[in-house]
Amino acid sequence: MHPLIQLLRPHQWVKNGFVLVGLLFGHAWTNPEMRAQALAAFVAFCLISSAVYVMNDILDREADRRHPEKRRRPIASGRVGIGTALALAAICLLAGGGLVFGLFGVPPSQAPWIFVFYVLMNIGYSLGLKHIVILDVFIIAAGFMLRILAGTLGVGIEPSHWLVLCGLMLTLFLGFAKRRAEVEIPAEEGKPHRRVLDQYSAPMLDQFITLTGGATVIAYSLYTVSEETIALHGTPWLIATVPCVLYGLLRYLYRLHRAGGGGDPARELLNDPHLLGVFGLWLLMVIWLLAG
Repeated sequence: MHPLIQLLRPHQWVKNGFVLVGLLFGHAWTNPEMRAQALAAFVAFCLISSAVYVMNDILDREADRRHPEKRRRPIASGRVGIGTALALAAICLLAGGGLVFGLFGVPPSQAPWIFVFYVLMNIGYSLGLKHIVILDVFIIAAGFMLRILAGTLGVGIEPSHWLVLCGLMLTLFLGFAKRRAEVEIPAEEGKPHRRVLDQYSAPMLDQFITLTGGATVIAYSLYTVSEETIALHGTPWLIATVPCVLYGLLRYLYRLHRAGGGGDPARELLNDPHLLGVFGLWLLMVIWLLAG
């Protein structure tokens, strides 16, 4: 992969699929304007999040050089200069902003503050909030929540409280699993590649993961059987998708503890056939039940 493309981390764009959740669960996929706005929001988040990744790589280049895998990143390895990286980040940020505010002829977002807040939050994260234990993971989860809001409020769909709760619990689970994987990675010179890892321990993170993982399954299960959900979707059978969610979380824990994974949710989903298969099955079941 070309270093400039690698710098954008295109595999992480999978996370921006959270933007499209509102179309699915809000029964808005047949509305052309909402579809166009949601797709524009998805592309905008891909561009803006890539700009954020580039800025993070610039700020974290010294720490990345102490990481056995991150040292291969384009900036840490010296394959891309700081000036080139800054120019690339600016282009992505301007292009993403153009989509958000409708400067390129696409329908503008109805809540552009979501994208602005995402950028500001990530600036704060990069400048120091990432060193505050527990808060660092909550900020990561907030980034996913903003994606959900961009695909709901941003296109004129009222977000479900259940949808927000399930998304929050799932992303906290993935965030703490990421930290759990990182505490096991040795760094050069006796220094962790993340300062905040000094404040975490494996037993502590295991408790956090158990709490948020269990809350994810419970919240999603309650969502599927709530009267509001059954009335909205016209089916009581969304509960049939709960085993897919449970299997996916258990498989992720297996990857974390037995297969050396868990450090990158997007890469785990794309590379593990079990996770990819159960996600595909869940999605097909949801589409079939909601469309029926």
